[in-house]
Amino acid sequence: MTTTGTGSGTASAAGAASVPEAAEAPASEASGTPTAAGTAGAVDPEVTGSLSPSRAGDFMTCPLLYRFRVIDRIPEKPSPAAVRGTLVHAVLERLYDLPTGGRTPAAALQLLGPEWERLCAEEPELAGLFEADAAGDAEREGWLAEARRMVESYFSLEDPRRLEPAERELFVETVLESGLRLRGYIDRVDVAPTGEVRIVDYKTGTAPRADFEARALFQMKFYALVMWRLRGEVPRLLQLMYLGNGEVLRYSPDEADLRATQRKVEALWLAIRRATESGEWRPRPSRLCDWCDHKQRCPEFGGTPPPLPTVPVKRDRIVSEPAPGHDDL
Repeated sequence: MTTTGTGSGTASAAGAASVPEAAEAPASEASGTPTAAGTAGAVDPEVTGSLSPSRAGDFMTCPLLYRFRVIDRIPEKPSPAAVRGTLVHAVLERLYDLPTGGRTPAAALQLLGPEWERLCAEEPELAGLFEADAAGDAEREGWLAEARRMVESYFSLEDPRRLEPAERELFVETVLESGLRLRGYIDRVDVAPTGEVRIVDYKTGTAPRADFEARALFQMKFYALVMWRLRGEVPRLLQLMYLGNGEVLRYSPDEADLRATQRKVEALWLAIRRATESGEWRPRPSRLCDWCDHKQRCPEFGGTPPPLPTVPVKRDRIVSEPAPGHDDL
């Protein structure tokens, strides 16, 4: 099933962030017209902070989670679901290294083993994801079977033999007039012969319900905003491919959408700065708490957060940038 959306009104209103009203940034701070990189005489303002879609999502989900990940930098054990997402992303990236005619389901499945070995070599702790016993072996086989299913699901959504991406795992960043630096990795950028740009993101989860689509599109609008500022043209299409249930969410943004997205990220950053200065990082309980690594130190579950670091965190470092394939899955 394919879900589509166009225009600025629908998702812009539904996608408003759960940020205190006092954190709303004045429209004048985010209303400038972007210019493409390299414009003569253009000088980036001094960087006052950095934000990625993942960390923005953390703060919208739970300010205390943001604190644990970014301010305290408390290590989290890799989850099987997140690592599987990284593996599937890697396979789909490498798939486009193959000759056009060789991009088949069988060829993609053959990449799973080598890519898993490469990931384990780069991050040895992944070897401990499963216990070294019969139960662990069975769990690993089920895990790999699900990864294979997701790779096969991709081929039900599009034919990679008919595509030649312009970019894969593209790192992008731009600095807003306010000094906030936006950065992140885009899974894939397609450019049509006529020049229109499509931003593609693979998700190894399932497509959200209609009332959560705006939240899902926030990451894509974030990327579209950065690309608009870098290239001076609004991307024609944003495409989220959900491999968990074989659905696609498509959206055509316009300038009004992206200006609203800029105001939203600057409002988020203002709220983050205020929390940093006040030391108040409030938990926001939700169903996602069931999968959180920090329940034992969360006040909502009877825990006590560790003392805040005594050395202030520099504003331009208040972000933990995800590696390629580690963004929202």
